[in-house]
Amino acid sequence: MRRVLRIALVAAAACATLTIGVAAQEGHPLTGTWSGDWGAAETRTRITLVMTWDGKAITGTINPGPEAMTLGRVTVDYAKWTVHIEADGKDSSGKPVRVLADGKIDALGSWHRTLSGTWTQAGAKGTFKLTRD
Repeated sequence: MRRVLRIALVAAAACATLTIGVAAQEGHPLTGTWSGDWGAAETRTRITLVMTWDGKAITGTINPGPEAMTLGRVTVDYAKWTVHIEADGKDSSGKPVRVLADGKIDALGSWHRTLSGTWTQAGAKGTFKLTRD
């Protein structure tokens, strides 16, 4: 009986250590896939934003696929948890499209934190709200 109890305690400790280690590996708060929408109140466009931290800069794409836009400059004000995003791509007709977005990270400690603010794309202005998947 003592042996079974000892094995169970060792297994529980190993699981706890592994769980803490995995949680600590999350990395930069913007890393991950974010989904949501942008636009005016009456017309919203679904977007997916994928970001990674390479140790020096945040890189990624907006709407991965044939009309993907590559993230250019992404800056973070860590004191206020605000984010500025610039991206360039082309629309379905091949015309250049530029995105400028300024937002704030909310629920920073959550796995499903949010990023919301203002979005400008091809001259159109609106708001955006994304949730990390």
